[in-house]
Amino acid sequence: MSERTILDIESDIILTLKNIYDPEIPVNIYELGLIYEIDVQEDFNVVITMTLTTPNCPVADSLLEDVRDQVGSVKSVKKATVNLTFDPPWDQEMLSDEAKLDLGLL
Repeated sequence: MSERTILDIESDIILTLKNIYDPEIPVNIYELGLIYEIDVQEDFNVVITMTLTTPNCPVADSLLEDVRDQVGSVKSVKKATVNLTFDPPWDQEMLSDEAKLDLGLL
């Protein structure tokens, strides 16, 4: 069996992130544009850089924990770290076309 590549792991992480939803918006966090970077390192540790729709998000802690736990459970991932940033601040332009369609913005 061939060894999993970083691209394989990144693809699995994206699929995982598409199963995590913002509790106030019926769209997954990946399509919302909340994920700024997925860094799968050579040692299979992963660093996710993400934002929230608003800095005073009431579920910030649980959402970050959910991302860390679910990404950490992806096959071959040794450890997941989630870094929160508000630079640049999130806005509706970061929504994917799929999310815009789901929300009736297209």
